Amino acid sequence: MAGLVAGYSLVSHLGYGARSTILHVVDLQTGRPYALKRVFRRTEHDDRFLEQAKNEFAVSSRTDHPYLRKSFYIRRLRKWLQTRELQILMELVEGRTLEQQPPGDLSTTIEVFVKVAAGLASLHELGYVHADIKPNNILVGENGSIKIIDFGQSCPIGHTKQRIQGTPDYIAPEQVRRLPIDRRTDVFNLGATLYWVLTGQAVPTILPASTRRGGIGLAGPREVLPPHELKPETPLALSRLVMDCCQGSPKDRPTDMNQVISRLEVVQHLIERHDNRGGSPSPERSSGDKTPSPGEPSKPSRHGTKTLRSRANSTG
Repeated sequence: MAGLVAGYSLVSHLGYGARSTILHVVDLQTGRPYALKRVFRRTEHDDRFLEQAKNEFAVSSRTDHPYLRKSFYIRRLRKWLQTRELQILMELVEGRTLEQQPPGDLSTTIEVFVKVAAGLASLHELGYVHADIKPNNILVGENGSIKIIDFGQSCPIGHTKQRIQGTPDYIAPEQVRRLPIDRRTDVFNLGATLYWVLTGQAVPTILPASTRRGGIGLAGPREVLPPHELKPETPLALSRLVMDCCQGSPKDRPTDMNQVISRLEVVQHLIERHDNRGGSPSPERSSGDKTPSPGEPSKPSRHGTKTLRSRANSTG
């Protein structure tokens, strides 16, 4: 194939994205398989895709964690002193995204999200935020392994972006308002992803998915049904964690991924205890129990509005 990195042979095409394609290649000397991401520039409007690719390499080449996809090499192809293509040699990951194949039971769901949170905690220790966690950016292998992918929108902790970047159904309010981004931004994105996995519906964010077609239009705070009201089999402790993660104000969310992991492990313990007793992990709640909705962190909501499921693409 024209333009392929010397010393590698093409096995198959793995997928396509915005101005990009991902290939399965093999190192001819070692026989080791890799993924090769090719990002193309056709017009000046594609410069942002090149910038995201360079950013992805800058972050993922620094990672060394089993739950984060690592990049090894970046190559620039130029014509008339202009970059026409970027190629990133990455770890080959076998698996399907959470969007393609959500976990089949609660216990597996928690196991997956404990690993995702651990991977994000490692990324935070390096000083970066992922900033686009969503079902399509989490790969799950047949053996239960996971990989967080796509670091194109990652940024240093505390960074303020110049434009809105994120995926509408999972984006945190501070990303839309272009405020400083930190660990708690990933907490929101993770909580919104877990909400979708548990309920099949999207948390209503302040940047609805419909704005992809009609331009940017911000929504005010909206009520949202907690997961255990939509899916009664969801343990109350897990439902509360999801709602806490999705609070509108960062100060009302868990402060970091270690807190998220601790609470997930508590839920896992409760499920195992119920299973050992032959019972059901279904939550019990009083009629007066109210859970704050995203966007209204300190005020109880009436939980009257249903949300809509949408498989949104990233903005920016």
